[in-house]
Amino acid sequence: MGHTIEKIAINRGHNIVLRITSSNQGDMDKEHLQRADVAIEFTRPDSAKQNVLKCLSSGINVVSGTTGWNEHLQEARDAAVKHHAAFLHASNFSVGVNLFFEVNKLLASLMNSHPEYAITVEETHHTQKKDAPSGTAITIAEQIIENVDRTKRWVLNDFNKPGSIPVIAHRVENVPGTHKVSYTSPIDDIEIIHTAHNRDGFALGAVLAAEYIAGKRGVFFMKDVLGINSYI
Repeated sequence: MGHTIEKIAINRGHNIVLRITSSNQGDMDKEHLQRADVAIEFTRPDSAKQNVLKCLSSGINVVSGTTGWNEHLQEARDAAVKHHAAFLHASNFSVGVNLFFEVNKLLASLMNSHPEYAITVEETHHTQKKDAPSGTAITIAEQIIENVDRTKRWVLNDFNKPGSIPVIAHRVENVPGTHKVSYTSPIDDIEIIHTAHNRDGFALGAVLAAEYIAGKRGVFFMKDVLGINSYI
């Protein structure tokens, strides 16, 4: 993702003033960070919090696409406000996926009064993806839970827990990401699917987010970047 984001950012006229990898962690200090207008953070769940907080405490706006650290996101949002910076986290930066999220919420609200439909979320990613289910699948499941009263939680790879949404996770070589929501009844099925063909859409969305929060202060979401007005 880092290489793809850099390529797209340069093509859009931006300068990359700092690259942090495992080999130059010492350069991630206030002096180096303050060369940048925005930091784009795509790392691992076990390092995301530290990376984001270090940038924010230096007054640097942050776009984060790392998933698997949701329990610390509020701390990062609070830090953005405290340090007069901006923070935007998304489980998925693809424009198409964010439109899919809005369709998902609307469909879930319509299905709330139709308990005859069983609900399943299914996702497929490349084998290098460490977290399962994906952050995108979790977002999808949580949106359904918010809009369908009979659902209380999601469970991974388990169809046998009443009140739960089964989230099925597959890991397959060279799959950028596919997400499907299925409503299944004895007489018919309803499905919505998003299939990514490559990683360019995720990278472009991250760069668009960085462009959006540059010079801003506060907490933002991809809906703000894309100007999406939720139907739900």
